Amino acid sequence: MPVTTSFRVGEKVVYPTHGVGVIEEIHCWPGNKAGDARREGGAEQKVYLLRLFANSLRVMVPLTNAQSVGLRRIVKTSEIDRVLAYLADGDCLPEADWKCRFRENTEKMRSGSLLQVAQVLKCLLLISRSKELSFRERKMLDRARYLLISEIAVVKNLADSAAEALLSKALAAAQLRFLPS
Repeated sequence: MPVTTSFRVGEKVVYPTHGVGVIEEIHCWPGNKAGDARREGGAEQKVYLLRLFANSLRVMVPLTNAQSVGLRRIVKTSEIDRVLAYLADGDCLPEADWKCRFRENTEKMRSGSLLQVAQVLKCLLLISRSKELSFRERKMLDRARYLLISEIAVVKNLADSAAEALLSKALAAAQLRFLPS
């Protein structure tokens, strides 16, 4: 999915590994505060100021870095349907070696692609059926779950619990379920 770096105030976006947020402001940095010293090459730079939905954290992303950090628009409903279909019926071939699998999954999580996050979720759930996940993989599984639920909820205008139910239904079709907390 191509990353678009031209956003408007009020637009909902995804910051990979952090989740959904909204662009609150676009302005030059540093602002009018005395002592602000963030300048690129001594010149002011434009930044997106976004607020993450999960924790109301405010994040500044320079326009010049938006693409490299993977900032993107939320997906369309058709992409959610594609992700749910993959979870219900898509192939997942997890890497056998833990280190290789973790590195591969980390790259997928950072990609910003909702489908790749779904691949991480499905593969880790598949592995968890036969053996216990490591602490780090369990954390990654929880993060993938959160990222999927939060974006599904925003795109389909649902409560998180309803988005989680959609996810659970898709996983059930593949004989998978979320691990107990």
